[in-house]
Amino acid sequence: MRGVRNRVGAVGLAALLTAAVGGCGITEGGGSGQRPISVGTTDTVSTLDPAGAYDAGSWALYSNIYQSLLTYAPGSSTPVPDAARRCGFSGVDLRTYVCELRPGLTFSNGHPLTAADVKFSFDRIMRIKSPQGPESLVETLRSVDASADGDTVTFRLKVPDATFPFKIATGGGAIVDHRSYPANRLRPGTTVDGSGPYLLDAYTAGASAELKPNKRYQGAMKRQGNDVTVRYFADPARLAQAWQRRDLDVVGRQLPPADLAGLSPSETAFRVSETTAATMRALVFNLRDGSPMKDQAVRQAIAAVLDRSALARDVHLRTVEPLYSLIPQGITGHTTSFYDAYPQPDKDLAARLLARAGLTAPVRFGLAYSQGVATDEEAALLKKQLEATGLFRVDTRRVGWKEFQEGYARGAYDAYTISWVADFPDPDTFTTPLLGAGNALHTGYSSPRIDKLIRATQKNDDRGRVSEDFRAIQRIVAEDVPLVPLWQKKDYAVSTKSISGAQYLSDGTGIWRLWQLRRM
Repeated sequence: MRGVRNRVGAVGLAALLTAAVGGCGITEGGGSGQRPISVGTTDTVSTLDPAGAYDAGSWALYSNIYQSLLTYAPGSSTPVPDAARRCGFSGVDLRTYVCELRPGLTFSNGHPLTAADVKFSFDRIMRIKSPQGPESLVETLRSVDASADGDTVTFRLKVPDATFPFKIATGGGAIVDHRSYPANRLRPGTTVDGSGPYLLDAYTAGASAELKPNKRYQGAMKRQGNDVTVRYFADPARLAQAWQRRDLDVVGRQLPPADLAGLSPSETAFRVSETTAATMRALVFNLRDGSPMKDQAVRQAIAAVLDRSALARDVHLRTVEPLYSLIPQGITGHTTSFYDAYPQPDKDLAARLLARAGLTAPVRFGLAYSQGVATDEEAALLKKQLEATGLFRVDTRRVGWKEFQEGYARGAYDAYTISWVADFPDPDTFTTPLLGAGNALHTGYSSPRIDKLIRATQKNDDRGRVSEDFRAIQRIVAEDVPLVPLWQKKDYAVSTKSISGAQYLSDGTGIWRLWQLRRM
């Protein structure tokens, strides 16, 4: 897993981002007159409206067609200005964050992008409160002010939050035009008005997105990309077939385990890029009234019998690694808290936990799952492991992605499996949105102890000194078990020999850098 590098302090970060970047645009790349580069993925775009999505597939597209105040340079874990020319905390209490916009920014429809649009974009996220939206990401935000001259945005936070710059550098910070996006509801349709490095020329949900370089773009990217067509596939097998036919120039996420296991960085017929990704998968529980998972003993008993090594070996062919911590390996605060509590699959321990709670075996519950690599096989093995103990009866159910998101948001499933891709390169992305009040997983879980520890980590601008608080959070998670971490994985990008830049597509920051792709 890609390690989190040492952060500069609040004053240092402000100084870094206060340096003027200027209003430069991007120079022309190799896109003129060339056929589009075809990129395949199994990611799903939930909606084209940033106020309604908090998933990797949507944000990957947003990072190309929308602009945020900040972004990440390749290989860096420190946000740098994009739509902003400078940003920084005002004062030392980490509760006021100020950004000055680049001059002359415009949306794809020709409207000027001003501080009023930035305020509008964040206000509508908090106003719409979409269950699948990024409201939980900005839960520390109290209000946003726009200066009268349209140049400056001031964020006022409820509590100190050293991670706020990282959060607004994500797809959750995408800026939309206040003249063309409804203030109180999501915008329907298949068009967007953004200011990112690409224009969305055409879009067919679940099939393709055609992107052309945005010549009006001004921001951190200095060179224009090629035309790109993103093709969306319903499952990894269909993606693999398209790659084998060479219908694609580049494959992003995700090839089937057998295909991934056969990849080699020394391959001469095509290019293989392997990145230590900040991606984990978990079995998540519904703690609401009426769910069999409300009883802590049931959740602990499940954690006690799961065999992660078998999942990694038999389903994913060792293209993933067993994970015993909410925070993946290589990220500040990683522990082995679940291994410490449940070192080996232990049927007897699980039986004792249920008996002490006065529960009669077998406990029956439903397990839902959706898109991903080998999800059918994974669900089948989880069911087999649990039922082999005689302590559980599991009804598995595969659900379409949109229905799945809506279902877990309203508590329709007793348990479900989901992958979590880091929003930004900091351990907070594996705690606040997954465990905090109003968490994005909609588990019904809350813990005053964890909330207190999260606040403590957000008060510290030296991110290298928060590891003990994150370890404490994970010890509580292993005790309360609102979810069970299953595995973490690497990201692979495969491209034909005629394409360069695929290694920059993903690096754990959530940015999908399609503009880095070039025909050679």
